[in-house]
Amino acid sequence: MTPKNSEEDDRRTRITVLVALAANLLIAVAKAVGGLFAASPALLSEAAHSVADSLNEVFLLAALRRSRRPADRKHPFGYGKERFFWSLLAAVGIFVMGGCFSFFQAFEALTSGGQEESRGGYVAGLVVLGVALLAEGSSLARAVHQVRVQPGDGIGSDPALRTVLAEDGTAVIGVLIAAGGMTLHMVTGRIEWEAAASFSIGVLLVYVAYRLGRSARDQLIGEAGDPELHRGIRELLAAQPEIDNVAALHTMQLGTDSTLVAARIDLAPGIESERLELVLERVKRSVQDRWPEADQVFLDVVNAPKPVSER
Repeated sequence: MTPKNSEEDDRRTRITVLVALAANLLIAVAKAVGGLFAASPALLSEAAHSVADSLNEVFLLAALRRSRRPADRKHPFGYGKERFFWSLLAAVGIFVMGGCFSFFQAFEALTSGGQEESRGGYVAGLVVLGVALLAEGSSLARAVHQVRVQPGDGIGSDPALRTVLAEDGTAVIGVLIAAGGMTLHMVTGRIEWEAAASFSIGVLLVYVAYRLGRSARDQLIGEAGDPELHRGIRELLAAQPEIDNVAALHTMQLGTDSTLVAARIDLAPGIESERLELVLERVKRSVQDRWPEADQVFLDVVNAPKPVSER
């Protein structure tokens, strides 16, 4: 991925995050007002869900900005892993603010017994959920569109886009669950239906938070690069006439468009020490020209040729 393409992908991701943020802020207010008016635990759970998503979008915007800072003495490999850190915080936000609050609402509804509200309150709540479904669906459509037009594995390589897609998809499912619980409560008069809806939303949010958090954790502690990239680099190194054997090859993802490559190689017999540096530089350029994302390439010669004076 070239820097120009990477910047364009970031621009599209930023727009996608802003669309999701605007939708969630509007929906959070509407859900909270509707939930208080209808005394609906399911709707209040969805309000907490939208608040958590709004905070997470702020985290993702910070990640997009901070991860583009250039490398410096303190961080010689750049700040690409900022995205993984802020994505991990977003996962924690989904778990704490969304999942735990939903469980609390379910428990509160069951222990308090719940007061049956007027039919008008529930109708108003369902209208709010209908508007929320349209807004969340529009945001989800925007995220899906970006995944389709973005080159490569957009979901796997960009944690910000992956988080927005997961949040919007979960929000759509959560709205449908909340609407089902409110409808059944209104029809039967039993609060257990809304308690079950709140509990189901909590389970859904905890699962999504776990999946997002596990992915961010793997990337933070040093996840290997794409297997196809690894295989392609090994084949290119092995095909070089100056390399007799690739003893070891390791890759690590440093950011969405930055990968570290470290290889231990055996050189073919007969290479003079004077040529060694030129050979290594040419091989590095070959790797970086074919895979621009492999911007940190280190080659360690296992059996370096001896200087002429030592032979």
